[in-house]
Amino acid sequence: MSADHCGSSLLLALPDDVFAIVSRSLSPKDVCYLSLCCRSLNALASSEKVWLSQCEMVGVVTDRDLVEWRNGVSSYKALCRFLVSVRSLIGIWVHQNPELGNVVYVMPGFISVVGCRIIPQELGPLGLEDGPLLWAPVFEIIGDFDGSTAFFLHGREKDTDYFYPGLLKPVDRASNVLLLEVEPQRQFCGGKLLHSKSFVHSDRDLSRKISRSDSGISKSQRIIGTTRPMVPFSRLAFGDRRKLLEVVTNLVRLKVPDLANGPLFPGLREDDENFQKDMVLLSERRLALMQMYKLGEGRIDWESAPGLPSDRTRMELSKIKKSLDRSGSWQGSANGEEGHSQSTKRRTVAGYFKDSLKQILGRSISVNGRASSRNCTSSSENKYAQLHEFLRSGDTIGLSLNACTMKLSTYRAWPNMHDNRFALYKLPMRIPKAGEEYAGLWGGTFGWPPGRPTEDKPGKALFFLLLSYEEHEGQRQLIATKILEGTHYVLHPNGSAMFIVKVDEPSLDSFPWDTDGDSVPVEVKHAYNGEGIANGYGFRYPGAKPGSLFVIQNELLAFIWKESRAVLTLQRLELQELLKKGERVPALPPVANFSYLTKSYSNVFAGFSNTSYCLSSPR
Repeated sequence: MSADHCGSSLLLALPDDVFAIVSRSLSPKDVCYLSLCCRSLNALASSEKVWLSQCEMVGVVTDRDLVEWRNGVSSYKALCRFLVSVRSLIGIWVHQNPELGNVVYVMPGFISVVGCRIIPQELGPLGLEDGPLLWAPVFEIIGDFDGSTAFFLHGREKDTDYFYPGLLKPVDRASNVLLLEVEPQRQFCGGKLLHSKSFVHSDRDLSRKISRSDSGISKSQRIIGTTRPMVPFSRLAFGDRRKLLEVVTNLVRLKVPDLANGPLFPGLREDDENFQKDMVLLSERRLALMQMYKLGEGRIDWESAPGLPSDRTRMELSKIKKSLDRSGSWQGSANGEEGHSQSTKRRTVAGYFKDSLKQILGRSISVNGRASSRNCTSSSENKYAQLHEFLRSGDTIGLSLNACTMKLSTYRAWPNMHDNRFALYKLPMRIPKAGEEYAGLWGGTFGWPPGRPTEDKPGKALFFLLLSYEEHEGQRQLIATKILEGTHYVLHPNGSAMFIVKVDEPSLDSFPWDTDGDSVPVEVKHAYNGEGIANGYGFRYPGAKPGSLFVIQNELLAFIWKESRAVLTLQRLELQELLKKGERVPALPPVANFSYLTKSYSNVFAGFSNTSYCLSSPR
């Protein structure tokens, strides 16, 4: 082969369709690198067919959905940019609290992904397939025309639905923790703040703008681009982080307009007429949300609000505190509830922020115990960053969603979680394969026949279990980890094993029933020995009693406790389809809606009193 037919010449000689097939062995990053080689390869690598292949390889949505999503973006390359940004978010995210279950499923919408919380609930008379699954929105990430992303946190305050716009930070490919944070940003060019597309400020919306300039950085430092180190949000004490999130969400919130009250994702394609209507509504809703986002994306600019002293961070923390003290009396409490002086005058946004900020600064000093003397320091003082250092590390602050990778230990597929992070934790979903046929998400209720209410109990608690395989002492085990239960008061801790089965040890027990609810004869395909959860040494340390797992036709599983004869019946779940047929319910206030950190053993997601979580100071 001659040299002319090597390298780029060979690629350029390939038909578009053939090169699109070849490009499937490349990653999107590889295709971008290829486009930088020369002008001819740039044109070839920018082909719509090539980037359609890349979108298919990402695998977030079906090929049919890709064609429809393409109508809302500039190119398949832009669409691929968005899909790569959000693909690691798709899946099941959980938190330890409340113990009934805190399950958030992230699924595709329309040029978007939507985080939906499954509400702990009872199974109605229609069963799991036909009965509506209750869910509430947690957040959305929407793709713009160029493939960039916009983050919206959902929340409800005083019977009103709000959006809370923010940034999606770069997503780790293997991200397993999703953090809600306040993010400082710094953008300088010759000493001036750059109002880029991602940080557009609206002069008309002072309710989302509070301003301050950077102190500690001289004009010459700004001109040459020298900046002080950024202080991570995670380095702040829990009280500071919580209060910052509360203050920022209250300042950036946007009331949900009527147009945005439509569906968050399309219904099932089987109902073609309603599906097409959903697509029209979703397209209009997306355009409206992106317009809201660009008008005032939620960054708080410290220099814009009237009534605040310019260059206020040039002062020491003590001077800031004194300045705030002069504006009114206040006090902080260890529980994070601050008192406020009453005023009959209408409050300005600047005055509201002064009161909010002084609470934070006061708690930063008094509650977190970081005040130090001149001659001595303690190790606890260096444990957390001080709040004023965090605020000085940027020119604007706003909400951000941070999908990162952390080293987490697990116990029976359940991650050990931090109790003071506003976070969700991803559950690893294993695809069923030979030898691990039952891996994945299952749902069901106690009782037989499955999903049928009785006269004395019209509804049955719905359980979600994650089935996974592990090896223990040379034996393979199938472990059913509880992630959701629909009882009124929790019976079993989150992450507990409802049953553990030895898949290499067949059971000789017989199934107690001959027919199912439709009088169809029961066909038992396999049976395994195991142990099911039972009363042990208190709530946190349940015991176990012998039982058997039966594999029945129509992909049903039934675990039966030998002593009590109680039966837990399960079927494999397709959450995306269930949610598309489900029923939306109101969300919680924004911070609690993302991560509910208060220890609770009841259903806080149903009938939650929104007024109890609002800031004590009126807006």
